[in-house]
Amino acid sequence: MKLLLDTHALIWWLAGDASLGKNAVEVIGDESNEILISAASAMEISTKFRLGKLPKAAVLATDLAEYAAEQGFVELSISMAHAAMAGNLAIAHKDPFDRILIAQSLIEQAPLVSNETIFDGFGIQRIW
Repeated sequence: MKLLLDTHALIWWLAGDASLGKNAVEVIGDESNEILISAASAMEISTKFRLGKLPKAAVLATDLAEYAAEQGFVELSISMAHAAMAGNLAIAHKDPFDRILIAQSLIEQAPLVSNETIFDGFGIQRIW
């Protein structure tokens, strides 16, 4: 199965953080699954690190691609189709990173691994 990780799920996975849901740990750790990491997550991590909201993420802010590759995760670029869908989503959610992840989940037909219950109303499959 193809899965897309929300940024917090990615960070918690890489940190071994117990905040990651048990089901999320199982599906991410299942080597038969293809785990996608959005370019939006790289931007979100580096932006939040720069702003001081993720002070412990210095390594991820600069070397996320390397850490993702070490885990066997696949980079997911932001395509024109992803960006257009994200911009056109008729939803009351302003976070641009989340909008891209929602669009990517829909277009790539990849469930989103996230604890964000607000995503349940956006037509995606969410795993947690």
